[in-house]
Amino acid sequence: MNQEHIEAVRLSPEDKQRMSASAMRDLLRLVIAQGLALLIVSLLAWVFSGVWAGLSAFAGGMTYLIPTSMFVLHLVLRLLSKRDATAVTFFVGEAIKIGVAMILMYLVVEVFGPNLVWPAFFIGLLVVLKAYVLLLVFKKL
Repeated sequence: MNQEHIEAVRLSPEDKQRMSASAMRDLLRLVIAQGLALLIVSLLAWVFSGVWAGLSAFAGGMTYLIPTSMFVLHLVLRLLSKRDATAVTFFVGEAIKIGVAMILMYLVVEVFGPNLVWPAFFIGLLVVLKAYVLLLVFKKL
């Protein structure tokens, strides 16, 4: 088997700074897109299906938007501190984000009780999970 030696790419401090600024911009755009999409869906659910549907959609989306925002804040602070992000840091952060989302989902179910409108809840969650597609479509990510 022919194995080639692959050298690591060395980035200049300017390149690192430019890439960090671009990453921060994209991360913030993602959270803003998720929030705007959630607001639109929640308002539509409220108008067409009532207050509890609107609140359920909003709560469903927030169960993922809150941990995502916390994770983005962590990544942005890491970029601003000029520390390199590692794959381990990213995967641990993702695991924590998913765990927090699951806890928030449980709490929403407990608080809303029988008033929770499940389809609206899942639509709100799905909209936040897939809001990045809007950024890809409009070439903003």
